[in-house]
Order: sequence, then structure tokens, then C-alpha cells
Amino acid sequence: MDGPFTTGSVSQRSKGVLAVRKINPSLLVVSLALAPIAMAQTKPQEDSSLTLHGITIYGIVDLGLQYETHGATYSDFFPAGGNDLLQKNSNKSVTGITPNNFSQSRVGLQGKEPLLQDWSGVFRLETYFNPQAGNLSDALKSLTLNNGKAPAAQSTGVDSSVAGQPFQIAYVGLSSPRFGTLTFGRQLALMGDGIGKYDPLYTSQAFSVIGYSGAAAGAGDTEDRRYDQSVKYLYTMGSWRAGLQYKFNGSTGEAATAFEAQIGVDLGPASIDGFYAKVRDAISAGSLSAAQVQQLPTLGYSSSNSITGTVSDNTAFALMGSYVLSPATLFAGYEHIRFANPATPLAAGYSDEGGYILAFVNNTAYTHNKNMQIYWTGVKYTMSTVDLYAAYYGYHQAAYAAGDLAGCSSTASGACSGELTAFSFAADWRLSKRFDVYAGAMYSGVSGGLANGYIVKSTIDPTLGARFKF
Repeated sequence: MDGPFTTGSVSQRSKGVLAVRKINPSLLVVSLALAPIAMAQTKPQEDSSLTLHGITIYGIVDLGLQYETHGATYSDFFPAGGNDLLQKNSNKSVTGITPNNFSQSRVGLQGKEPLLQDWSGVFRLETYFNPQAGNLSDALKSLTLNNGKAPAAQSTGVDSSVAGQPFQIAYVGLSSPRFGTLTFGRQLALMGDGIGKYDPLYTSQAFSVIGYSGAAAGAGDTEDRRYDQSVKYLYTMGSWRAGLQYKFNGSTGEAATAFEAQIGVDLGPASIDGFYAKVRDAISAGSLSAAQVQQLPTLGYSSSNSITGTVSDNTAFALMGSYVLSPATLFAGYEHIRFANPATPLAAGYSDEGGYILAFVNNTAYTHNKNMQIYWTGVKYTMSTVDLYAAYYGYHQAAYAAGDLAGCSSTASGACSGELTAFSFAADWRLSKRFDVYAGAMYSGVSGGLANGYIVKSTIDPTLGARFKF
């Protein structure tokens, strides 16, 4: 998923996309969910596949019971439901049903159509939803619901690239075993692909920092975990692989332009990938203060779709790897991110992803560049029908404050140096091909500048749940 620790905080578009949303996306989910019934009627004796004429329907429904020692009221819209990772508004113990703990609940369609020689046409559409409330996942709506509220009175609200769009993945393209795959549309960033492959907890939102928070997968800002208007090329030759991705600036949204590159290799039981990303006008969104809400009528904006944004130009590089030592698999990763003031500032009123409006914009948060390091290691151990997981995650922010606070390491400013530390453990029991149950917990704590504005400094989130996959 996507989450906090993006620019400015630890925390489509224009009328065209809003018009699409009025179609009633709930009907879309229902239609996709009914597709297997139609397929079953066509192939009544076959239960092993939901593929018909090259088109496959797939999905996940994930729900669980969670207790947070320090959290906030659960959200019906934020993809993870709760503050699995410590947030500024974490202030009380909460217990309830939370969605998408081990996997994001989704319904998708994908297809492959043979063309000339070894070329095929490919496509993919994927919708995210929160099964505990029946809503499309919409993190930016969770922010607007906290507009004008003090942190202690807020519900869970965290930024994300998942902003109520009917489709979180939507692309079409061409694929060839010899020449690679070229796709166009709304796609996961290359860095996001890497996080999904090399996170010990496979981007679990309840048990993984880099799963809950999209900062690592989004080259610094969670909204860039996915790119609209992007072209993506993947190529494999023997044990080597490479990728390129470019986001065009043909519309408003989560970033102006973005470029990412990847190169990787498999060496026996080891797999290693390196990544580079450059994102211009990356956005970190947040809720409005009470004073900002009071100004909305004179600005002509509504509190129901207005947010605040910190804008930056981000540069990131990462190295990730895994090593199979059967029955265990070891994982490790490192990412360095530099945040700078944008070369092309955004104006207030900018239309962010999902059609949400940046009523207030900060283009000068990084007079001194901010440097963030993210690192992790962990293990997956497989025993028959049980997978055991353990992982460690860390963030280190170098001080970038000026004046009297230059070089600070206290909680006096969010620009002081700071740390986030997290440990997680989980177990997953595969009861059948499609159904499994899981249990685990994640501890997270902050200090120094990364603890600025926090009510408490640590939390634990024991969680158990079940997941159905098809």
C-alpha cells in the first residue's frame, strides 16, 4: 500500500475523471464479481481456472481483527483501515475489523491475445476496495474527513496513490519473449515492483513499513507509487533483466514528469536489482488545519475535496536483493532519497490525483535538501502449509533545518535528524489453494525530527485475519 513518511510529513484528476466516477464504480465491482458465475456456466466442469478466451478474472478479499495500542478511529476509506504504522494522530487504543492486512483486496481482469509471430497484445485492469465497508479504497478522502480537526480528534487519514479511482492499474500494450513488454497507462512504478518483490512481508500493510508506507515504492512520495500517463518497458535476456519507465506531463495529477530505470540479475539462489528514479513536482498531501478550513469559502474551495500539499523534486536510488537458502528466503534492501524544492512550483488550486484539490501548497519546504535513507532485512521460512515471517525496517532522516536548529537531532522540528524503527513477525497458514489465515504484529517507534508533532512515540498492532484468493 501507500502511506506516511513522505515529503513534509511523516504522515484524476480534472473533470474528466470525476465524470467517470459518477458512473458509480460500485457497479463496476459488482459486474467484475459476477464474471466468474458466467464463466462457470460456460465451463461447468472446470474449477481450476477463471480464464476464458485469454481473459482472466482474479481477486483477493482480506479482512482481519486488529488491536492497536496507540491508533486512531478506523477509516472506511483508507486502504489499510487503521494506523498500523505510528502516525501523528495515534493517541488511543482501538480494536476493530480492518481490511487489507496481508494483501490489498481487489478485483481484476487481465488478458493476452496472440498476434503476429511471437507478439501478443496484453491488458490489465484492477480495482481496489475496502471490504469491511464496501467502499472503493480512497486515502485522500480519509484526509479530507480530518480537515479542521486537531490530531487527537482525527480518524485514520494517510496519503496514498490510491485515491478512489475506479482502476488502480489500467494498461494495454505489446509483449514478446524476444523483445520484451511495452505497456501504456496507469501502472505501478518500477521502484514499486522492486519493493513488492524484495519486501520480506510482500508489502503487507499490517506487518510491513514499506508496505504500509509508500515512500520507498514512490521514490519519496507515496502518490508516486503508481504513475498515470506512463509508458513502461521490461526486457529479459537470460538471467539479466532491465526496465525503463517514463511519466508524461500531459495532465494534472500526482507528479509532473518522472523517469525510472532498473537493472537486475539472478545468480543461482541470489537475485539482485538496482533502481534509479527522478520525479518532478512530487506531492505529499495532508489534511487542512482549522485556520485553513476557515479560508476555504473565500478561496472558492470545498472542504469535502480540498487538501494541502508539499511539493518537491525527488531523486532516489535503491539496491534490493534476496537469497534462497531452502526452506528459508533472506531479503534485504537499501534506498536513498533526496528531496529538493521544485524547479517548477505548483499553484494553489492544482488538481491532485482522484480529482482532489490542493487548496494550499508549500513549494519551499526544502531550502536545504532533505536526505532520507530507508533500509530493511528479513526472512521468510516455509514449513509445509505454514509460512513464517520476521523483518526489521528502519528510516534515517538527516537534519536539514537552518538557522539556530541547524544540525539538530531533537523533536523541536520536523527538519531535525530522526529515526523510525520497526520490527514485525507474522505467520500464514494455507488451509487450501485459495483460503489462508494469518496472525502477527508490528512494532513501530519514532525519535528526533521524525517524532515532531507526535502525541505518542510508539505503537504495536497485533492482527489476525483471513484471506480468500481467486
